[in-house]
Amino acid sequence: MKLIRIITPLVVGALIGLLSPSANASLTSDLTDGQHVLLMRHADAPGYGDPKGYQLDKCSTQRNLGELGKRQSVLIGEWLSGQGITSAKVMSSPWCRCLDTAKLLNKGTATISPALGSFFDDMSLEKQQTQDLEKLIQSQLNSNPKVPLILVTHHVNIQAYTGKVVDVGDMVLVKVDKNGKYLSHQLYPSPKS
Repeated sequence: MKLIRIITPLVVGALIGLLSPSANASLTSDLTDGQHVLLMRHADAPGYGDPKGYQLDKCSTQRNLGELGKRQSVLIGEWLSGQGITSAKVMSSPWCRCLDTAKLLNKGTATISPALGSFFDDMSLEKQQTQDLEKLIQSQLNSNPKVPLILVTHHVNIQAYTGKVVDVGDMVLVKVDKNGKYLSHQLYPSPKS
């Protein structure tokens, strides 16, 4: 029993240390060093792929965020604020589920970039789309190295760029070279409510 009384405070102390601001400061400092970008898969959107004949300029024809996905997006935004990311350059795929996720993060105006668009319907576009993503990252980090860059996109894009398979709402902190090419990553799973 005495051993449990000694170990319990040690475990609690270690957990508090993991959640302390100094641990959280790492994400903020990484995203303001001009060498990192945060890629994020859109939040929960029920279904798989998009309906046949969908149109990018008509959200009603696409697979969209459900109520869970909307709440998840807000929760992710709150989690990012807790990490010290209160504002950022937020860019999104043209797909409505990505743009809605980006807006609900509440980190700044979301800008659409075709370089973040899905190639799920045509996997032959993977190489070109990944090169376009590298150029986007390079240009954004060169022009705004001290501003956190959050890119909301799709699982195929993240997997092609990092090799990492991610779930809805997951974030991948990516270290890049001066040309926007992938060097390494760290996964941040979507926070749970």
